[in-house]
Amino acid sequence: MINDSELILNQDGSVYHLNLLPEDIADTIIFVGDQERVPLVSQHFDRIEIKKGKREFITHTGYLRGKRISVVSTGIGTDNIDIVINEIDALFNVDLQTKMLNPEIRSVDIIRIGTSGSMNPNVATDQIIVSEFAVGFDSLMQFYKKQYTEEEVGIRDIITNAFSEFGVKPYVGKANESLVERYAYDLYKGITVTAPGFYGPQGRKVRTQEAAPRFIEVAGSLDLAGRHITNLEMETAGIYALSNMFGHRAISINAIVASRVDARFSEQPQAVIQRAILLVLDRF
Repeated sequence: MINDSELILNQDGSVYHLNLLPEDIADTIIFVGDQERVPLVSQHFDRIEIKKGKREFITHTGYLRGKRISVVSTGIGTDNIDIVINEIDALFNVDLQTKMLNPEIRSVDIIRIGTSGSMNPNVATDQIIVSEFAVGFDSLMQFYKKQYTEEEVGIRDIITNAFSEFGVKPYVGKANESLVERYAYDLYKGITVTAPGFYGPQGRKVRTQEAAPRFIEVAGSLDLAGRHITNLEMETAGIYALSNMFGHRAISINAIVASRVDARFSEQPQAVIQRAILLVLDRF
């Protein structure tokens, strides 16, 4: 039995942060960071049956071409991803009345549609790419035990050595191959870095001095068993690592709105985000 303080519920029995009951969520879930993007996705549903929210976590669940689908805003960062994925897993795999695990453990499909910045000259602004792997520079997975594949360990060790002077302990997660084949078969496949912040942790400086002034250059130049780091954002590694750990299937579709290589920002960022949304929904 799971203690009340481990899995907190609201008075109506819904999970604490997402404010959802098990019947409120579909087993295909689109993640967006910005809550204002939730209606940008759900406007394409044939019908919406549920709209719920609490804090930055907004959920719309409905139907598209006869199939049930949800879109959830996660907010920014892997600390929020920790909340969202744990509570989604509980909605599917815990009896919220008895606080006991369900006899059958279920898996869900998680599709992140988010903005990202290019770190590779082969990845242009306004392009849409998929994260084949993601490397977390945040501390989330120091608090969990995850089984790592040989490929993940190889990527992790190279990156750890490259940034050893900064004492980072990166972790690695991989996209679900079946979701890549379904949603991203024709997209550029890359390795995504997930940073614990937007400014210093991503090599930006406004009125600060960088501790790692060559971060973008070094990361972009690494050879990771024939693969290369392509882009930078703030959620994908947490999504992949936790999904791998729980047995859920996850993929991250990245709308490239900036290039750190040539210091450009998209002139029409909303247009590339909309293209990414339609790409996913067309293939659902």
